[in-house]
This record gives sequence, structure tokens and C-alpha cells, in this order.
Amino acid sequence: MGLEDRDALAVLRAAVDPANGADEVIGHFYTRWFAIDPSARDLFPPDLTTQRAAFGHALFWVLGEFVEQRAEEPVALLAQLGRDHRKYGVTQQHYATVEPALVGALRDALGQKWDDRVAEATAHAVNLIVGVMRGAADAERGLPYHDGTVVELHRVTRDVSVVRLQLDQAIDYHAGQYVTVQVPQCPRRWRHLSPAMPADPSGAIEFHVRSVGGGMVSPAIVTETNPGDRWRLSNPHGGLQISRDGEDVLLVAGSTGLAPLRALIMDLAMFAENPRVHLFFGGRYPCDLYDLRTLWELAATNPWLSVTPVSEYATDPPWAADYPDVQPPRGLHVRQTGRLDEVVTRYGNWGDRQILVCGGPQMVRAVTAALTAKGTPPERIQHDPLVH
Repeated sequence: MGLEDRDALAVLRAAVDPANGADEVIGHFYTRWFAIDPSARDLFPPDLTTQRAAFGHALFWVLGEFVEQRAEEPVALLAQLGRDHRKYGVTQQHYATVEPALVGALRDALGQKWDDRVAEATAHAVNLIVGVMRGAADAERGLPYHDGTVVELHRVTRDVSVVRLQLDQAIDYHAGQYVTVQVPQCPRRWRHLSPAMPADPSGAIEFHVRSVGGGMVSPAIVTETNPGDRWRLSNPHGGLQISRDGEDVLLVAGSTGLAPLRALIMDLAMFAENPRVHLFFGGRYPCDLYDLRTLWELAATNPWLSVTPVSEYATDPPWAADYPDVQPPRGLHVRQTGRLDEVVTRYGNWGDRQILVCGGPQMVRAVTAALTAKGTPPERIQHDPLVH
């Protein structure tokens, strides 16, 4: 029965359930793969913890879709992964060796549960997963990645830097999308970053990067980046968007979550008529509102845009004096004090708006929960995957 055997697929899915300690299974898979094909090890960073978790969750989801006999979304995801994995240097040889490694790891994990039906379902599922990725990668004719040179770096707060690059070849992306980035300080480690400006045909691009505690890539970017560094960028992902023909818009940005929303606002500013847009821009201290002057300039020339600054604390810490003054001329709404989720919902549930929320995972979850608790339809709220 293969992919039509839902019971056998459910057994397979249970073996990679992250809630049931599947990390050991995924770790065994990578060990087998690197033994079969040592060149595959060079595709990944020394520490595979994040990679194992990401692969385990993706495999669990895809198998769950197969159990439910749904193919459209997993096939689309796998095709996208195949195209995107070209940036790692994945070759046809790697696809040939990954298939027996994954089947072998699943067989070992299932032990006595491995029978002819499960074996057939596993073979068909893994063949489909690998085949879709390999086919999509082979069919793609665009560049697998884009290289660029850091031309400017500005340390705007204690933990945020604005980085501007000149790409060797411009990336065609939609405002609101994101890319993954590899920097020379952290080879083979990729981090999601959102351009803070619309695509520029000259290849100019700007990122706002916050140093995340416990991370490796973002602290290196904020503290160690220098002009002349060479970065590598993936092709764009994500679907944040504003319909110019739709309802008015609510934007909620926490710290560098401002970047994709700023790009969307700049894109709207190219048109004479737009829906009304209200942006709440939040940080822990007033000095964390690092791009208020740009927002002031945008609001001053675009009457459809309103900006409300928000900080959790009313005053700055002593170290704020070491960084640029973020206060813009008068013209924005008076700065509010409190958490973003609290301040935004003071004004109602915004349920008649297009709503986009960007920032750290904790902030996005808090704002989304607060809005839905107020009665906002969840389907009206857009945000990127909560991966950083």
C-alpha cells in the first residue's frame, strides 16, 4: 500500500515525534549519513543541535500530512527546501546517499515494529521526500545564493547594529520577505534576516540585527562585523504583505522586527494612495527605538502613516549615552509606556484591519494572544515563522 497505508505511516511518524525524544533517532540518521558519505559533514556547522531539531520537526510535519493523505502543502515545502538547499552546496550525490541513511535510521529506531508494511511505507515516503527535493533543485536555474560586501556598519544601540551591503548581483525580493544569511565569523551557520528596505536594482541592501542572548551568529554580526566582510545570502522567503486594495493596516514591531515592516512602508510610499497604516514600534527602553527618525521622515511625508513609539520603561539606562540619540523632531504620537501587547490592545481589538506582527518569538506570541483574546480573528494576523 505504501503511501496509502495510513496506519504504517502513523507508526513511522511516531518514531520521529519531537515530544517523544526523537532527537536520538535524528542524531542516528546524521551519524549513518556521514559514515556513508563523509562529504556531507562539510555541509553543516560543528554543532548539529539546531539542525537536528529543525530536520526532526520538518520530517514529523511532512509525515503527519502523509498520514492525513494531504500532499499539496508538503510537496510545495519540500520543493522549496530543495531549491533553498542549493546554497549549502548540496549535490546530487548527497541526495543519493541521504535516502539509504534515513531509511536505515528509521528501521533501527522502530525495531520490532518494523514489518513489511512499515518498510514499504518508509521506502515510498523517503523516496518521495528526497525525490521532490532533488527534482526541484535540479530544475532550478536561478543563482543558489547571492554574495555581497559590507559597506557600512552602524552600532545604533547596545545590542543592535544596522548593516548595509552592496551585493554582487541584486536580489529580486518583495518588501516584507526575509533571507538567510551566512557571515564569515560563523561559517555554515545561517540566520534569518529581513531586509529593511525594498529591493534595489543597484544591489544595495540593509539589515537591522539584534544580538540575541545565547546565540552565535547575531552577536558576531553586531560586535565583529567590519566593512569589507563578505556575506552570503539565500534567495528570499516569506509572504508578509499589505494589500493596497484592502482594509486599513495595523503594524506591530518589536526591536529589529521593524525591518520588514519598514520595507513595506517604504514600498507603500511609492504610491499616492494607500490604506491608513498605524505602526506601533516598541523596545525595552526609549533608546531602543533606534529608527524613529526614519519613521518620522516617512510619517511627515505620507499622511496615511501614523507611528506610536512604545517602551517598557519610561527612562533610559546610563549606557544609552554611548549611542546615538534616537529622539526625532516633534510629529509622532507621544511615546507610550508598557509592553507592546498591553499598549496595542488598549485601543481595541483592531479586528477590522490587516495586521502584521514582527519581532522576537515571545513578543509575537504575546501580541497575537492579546489581540485574539480581545476578539481579533486569528486569520487576520500575519507573522513570519518563529525561528529566531
